[in-house]
Amino acid sequence: MFPRPIEKSSIGAQRAYNIALPIALIIWLLPLIAVMLTSVRSGGDLNAGNYWGWPTSFNMIENYMAVFNNSPIAKYIFNSFKVTIPTVILTLAISCLTGYALAIYRFKYNLFVFFIFVAGNFVPFQILMIPVRDFSVSTGLYDTVTGLVLFHAAFQAGFCTLFMRNFIKALPFDLIESARVEGVSEVKIFWHVVMPLMRPAIAALAVLIFTFIWNDYFWATVLVQGDHALPITAGLKSLNGQWISQWHLVSAGSIVAALPPVAMFFLMQKHFIAGLTLGAVK
Repeated sequence: MFPRPIEKSSIGAQRAYNIALPIALIIWLLPLIAVMLTSVRSGGDLNAGNYWGWPTSFNMIENYMAVFNNSPIAKYIFNSFKVTIPTVILTLAISCLTGYALAIYRFKYNLFVFFIFVAGNFVPFQILMIPVRDFSVSTGLYDTVTGLVLFHAAFQAGFCTLFMRNFIKALPFDLIESARVEGVSEVKIFWHVVMPLMRPAIAALAVLIFTFIWNDYFWATVLVQGDHALPITAGLKSLNGQWISQWHLVSAGSIVAALPPVAMFFLMQKHFIAGLTLGAVK
């Protein structure tokens, strides 16, 4: 059922593994390496067709300063925080409550309601583009930060509910029964008994949702038009001129845009891994 550890394989298989692993890692990291090299190239390098060669000059400071001087990228980053942080908070609040209700309470349509949350994950979000845009226009949410927050929270609620419901389902139910016998209210059971046990799952889910929302490009271009609410992923296009493609600046802006989710992951790495592996072994 489980793959055999490489240490138990033959000597030839271990040598092939040790050779193939670095090669696969380099191939996987090749696009990122190319973006990092392009971010320090000069515009003349790209105009001369030097895309993959070693840069003739390193313009790291010039390129990254130009990113902030030639575009409102700081405003775009602030817009991304205004969209991402409220979405993460709202999504976690919804998923904790719905996950707890679906995992703990036994009612007639429990599985049906759970199926509705899960089924939404299998709908390609691209086919919802026109209905969602029309709905946002009719309700006054188009081209607003509030609209992005609400729609992101709605689209992420299904996956988060699935994650939380399965996590709470694995918790010892005897703790809840003991609290009920002692006369503790359901609200206090959720807040004082279940919530402390959910902290690893909340941390793991917060990292995942933060990354999903921050890196979103599709809904940022569909639901937002003006710079006042444009996130960083969609705002990077402003680094390209009308007639000239400045890919060295776009690459530098992409590196800047990737820093917050990377920092978020490393800051929460311990809790993230604990939340994903809790309950995996007994």
